[in-house]
Amino acid sequence: MTFGKDTASDNLEITLQYGERDVTMRLRGRLNIDSSPAVRDRLLLLLRAQTIKPVMVDLSDLSYIDSAGVATLIEGLKMAHTRQTTLCVQGLQGRVLHLFQATGMSALFEKSGCGRAPSMSEVS
Repeated sequence: MTFGKDTASDNLEITLQYGERDVTMRLRGRLNIDSSPAVRDRLLLLLRAQTIKPVMVDLSDLSYIDSAGVATLIEGLKMAHTRQTTLCVQGLQGRVLHLFQATGMSALFEKSGCGRAPSMSEVS
C-alpha cells in the first residue's frame, strides 16, 4: 500500500491510500467551498488514471460538508460512472449522515454499487 497526505486548506486534510483493489481517499476536517476544489482535483486525477480502480471516500473524520462539498462528490460519482468504475463513500455519521439521507445522496451512492448506507438507528 502507498500513502499520500496533503492539506487542501486549513480546514481539510486529504490522505490517499493505494490498495491492490481500490484507492481510499480519507477526508479529515471540513469539506466546504474553500477545500472542495482540491478534493475535486484529486478525485478527477484518480478517476482519470490509466488503471482505474474503485475509489472509496472515507468521511468518518469529516466534521462538516456544505453544498460545494456535496456537488464535488456528485461530480466524482458522475465521472466514475462515465469511466465505468465505482466511487463510494464510507464512514458516514452524525450530521454528515443525516445530510446524505435527507438529500437523497445515500440512495445515489447505493445505486452506484456501493451497498446500503447505514440508517440513523444503526449509527445511534
